[in-house]
Amino acid sequence: MTQTFASRLFEISGRHHLSHAYDKLDAHELLSVQSHNLVYWTNNSIKLDDMDIHANIARRLRDLRDAKGWSLEALAERSSVSRSNISLIERGQSSPTAVVLDKLATALGVSLASLFEAPGDDARQAPSPHATARDQAVWTDPESGYVRRNLSPPAWSPIQLVEVHFPPGQRVAYDTSLRDAVIHQQVWVMKGAMEMTVGDRVWRLETGDCLAMRLDCPIVYRNPTNEPARYIVALCRTTN
Repeated sequence: MTQTFASRLFEISGRHHLSHAYDKLDAHELLSVQSHNLVYWTNNSIKLDDMDIHANIARRLRDLRDAKGWSLEALAERSSVSRSNISLIERGQSSPTAVVLDKLATALGVSLASLFEAPGDDARQAPSPHATARDQAVWTDPESGYVRRNLSPPAWSPIQLVEVHFPPGQRVAYDTSLRDAVIHQQVWVMKGAMEMTVGDRVWRLETGDCLAMRLDCPIVYRNPTNEPARYIVALCRTTN
């Protein structure tokens, strides 16, 4: 990233709350931000994607697979993701796309957001009900460039919250199917517009619109505009 562009980012952050600075970039600058995996998320820091998030995903995936008692081959068969690819992800040696992670999450019966939860390092200490902005996991899809931030604290809750910044003109298609648990989802657009295909129905969501769905059918997210979109995803899991 050039010094000129860095100066531009800090100029923006000086005039606006940092949680909104990302939205003040023009389309060219937004692409530059995404290419450097740099996103403003907090009032006093710049959060960078790094190896920590891949290690987090690796440990979380192993933990979920072990909890099922599944081998790599079993998860590969259920998810249609190759054994070698899963092995690379679990060793933190691969940068999986959102589509691949969703296939794994579906096979494991959890939401995509669950794969970004921080594993508990100390079993003696109860997970915290508080998540600071600095501790919220930030991840960039290497295929579409969309950026997601897990908002929810480590303590267990049936509700999960995720914030997403979706680049203009991009599309992500999840071949979602039935899970062991029923997962309800709502998408609330905070800025811009999104087009969502849920099953065979297409919805256009403008700023302020909210759409509810169950994660039991294919879902396509698309930003049909020339401007970035920002939305909140709320998920709630219930047992069958």
